[in-house]
Amino acid sequence: MSNLVRSVGTIGALTAVSRVFGFMRDMLLSRVLGAGLAADAWQLAFTLPNTFRRLFAEGAFSVAFVPMYSRKLHAEDGGEAAADAFAGDVLSVFVWVLLGFSALCMIAMPGIVWLLAREYQDVPGKFELSIWLSRMTFPYLGLVSLVAMLSGVLNARSRFAPGAFAPVFLNIVMIGGIVAGWYLRGDDGSDAVVAWALAISLCLAGIVQLGYMSWAARRAGVRLKVTRPRFSPEVKRLGILILPATFGAGIYQISQLVDTFFATSLPQGSLTLLKLADRLNQMPLGIFGIALGTAILPMLARHIQSGDAAEAQRLQGNAVEVGTLLTLPAAAALAICAPAFVTAFFVGGKMTMADGAIMADIVVALVCGLPAYVLVKVFQPAFFSREDTRTPVWIAAAALSINIALNFWVVPRYGIVGLAAATAFTATLNVCLLYIMLQRRGWFRMTARLASRIARQVLATAVMGAFLWWLMPRMAEWYAGNVIERVASLAALTLGGLAIFFGAAFVLGALDKDLIGQLRRRRPGRPVDLAE
Repeated sequence: MSNLVRSVGTIGALTAVSRVFGFMRDMLLSRVLGAGLAADAWQLAFTLPNTFRRLFAEGAFSVAFVPMYSRKLHAEDGGEAAADAFAGDVLSVFVWVLLGFSALCMIAMPGIVWLLAREYQDVPGKFELSIWLSRMTFPYLGLVSLVAMLSGVLNARSRFAPGAFAPVFLNIVMIGGIVAGWYLRGDDGSDAVVAWALAISLCLAGIVQLGYMSWAARRAGVRLKVTRPRFSPEVKRLGILILPATFGAGIYQISQLVDTFFATSLPQGSLTLLKLADRLNQMPLGIFGIALGTAILPMLARHIQSGDAAEAQRLQGNAVEVGTLLTLPAAAALAICAPAFVTAFFVGGKMTMADGAIMADIVVALVCGLPAYVLVKVFQPAFFSREDTRTPVWIAAAALSINIALNFWVVPRYGIVGLAAATAFTATLNVCLLYIMLQRRGWFRMTARLASRIARQVLATAVMGAFLWWLMPRMAEWYAGNVIERVASLAALTLGGLAIFFGAAFVLGALDKDLIGQLRRRRPGRPVDLAE
């Protein structure tokens, strides 16, 4: 468990830094743009490259590329030279695919925006602004996809820190874009100026991220060259794996596009409120889920390659235990304290209290699926590390079909909150189906020890939830107060909740003493390694 805990700890800590800057970005954005025309247009423009990034670059490509690169790197007849030669061949093909795909999407952007947000045509100027902002932001997809590839190369070499830290640059540059747009707009200027500044800053951020990752790769001894595209057998094999993995690894991202389609049919501001609410949901998901998925994939691939099924089972069991330990209390705390967090973080400036109340309800619905979002990151690598990308495809297809059908029923009746609830439900269904298939194939099973540990975590979460339910109304006046009052109230909720949960978990035996020892123990003078 030590390797996994150290891996998750390092990736999670660096991702947390990025999430903090991301929160600063969205706090500024909510106050400057609110939930109006320009805000919706920007959210749509930002969603398109961001969704394709997670779907292809960080999803399908990573889960297919990292195991293949890792096997070459650690094979007896391979090594760094063979692995980097394979990566170079992939890069030489990948660059041209990205350029062609980006160019095609930019040309077809009016049609893409019409498919996702045809109702924007009913608001003067909104549809046109969405098209031009989307064209401006789409080159970011190519830049960040190359960043994801370099991150995968470094992850396979047990160097997870650069890839986890790169998003910090994105948020810093975009904060600069918001400030620049606000300054150029002036007191009575158009909100579209801020949206344009954000679109430009996104592309600049991609350039900065790529420069940083290229430097980190060279520092790690990685030497990749772009040559004439060559479809070697390994590159063809990668392409075959990527196609189904695009769907299997990207159910959450595809659901985001589906949610965007339905959200744009609702009253103006609905898409913005959904995306900002998802930022609260993404905080624990990004820190814990991405950290677990990133750490477990190359480690699991090595165990499976060596034929060590027992070690693979142990690794996945540890990942499930760590994942539920972190996400169960996070989901409960966010659901109970959603009004406090939304008011303190986002309400102010052009973001009204009425908007904040709707956003809080969206948060409650979204976080009901938070444990499932994270466990998907744990279960899917068990298939991908065995180069089985078909099974997650069929499971994802079933879950997505049910999600779409639910949306047609709940959105007209319950609006944006029903949309978020349907997403949480189908995410839970997805992870349940993945577990059933893993158990049937003998690749992973829930042991009595693991089930007992999770049950105790649930009890500890209930104790914490009761405390937060009692504390919430007693600090209601502080959530919308001055900066000091907002910080103090959130600190009381967060620190109090943490103390109660871990105290209850300790008493109930929900904490593994070996796990706590690994979290606390550090060897002097030695940097944390993600996979020894």
